[in-house]
Amino acid sequence: MTSYLTKLFIRLRYDERGVTLVEYGIAIALAVGLGTLALTNLGTEIGNAMTAAGNEMPNP
Repeated sequence: MTSYLTKLFIRLRYDERGVTLVEYGIAIALAVGLGTLALTNLGTEIGNAMTAAGNEMPNP
C-alpha cells in the first residue's frame, strides 16, 4: 500500500492535472469542514433558543 501511495504522489507531482485535482480536493474538504462546523453551531444555537422559548411558556 505504501508503494502504491508513493508512486501515486510522484505521478501527481509532475502531472498538472493532479495538482488541480489535489487543489479541488483540498477546497472541497475545507468547504465540508467549515459547513459542518457552521451547521453544528447553528443547530446548537437554535436548540438553545427553542429551549429558552419553551421555558418561558406557561404550564397548562
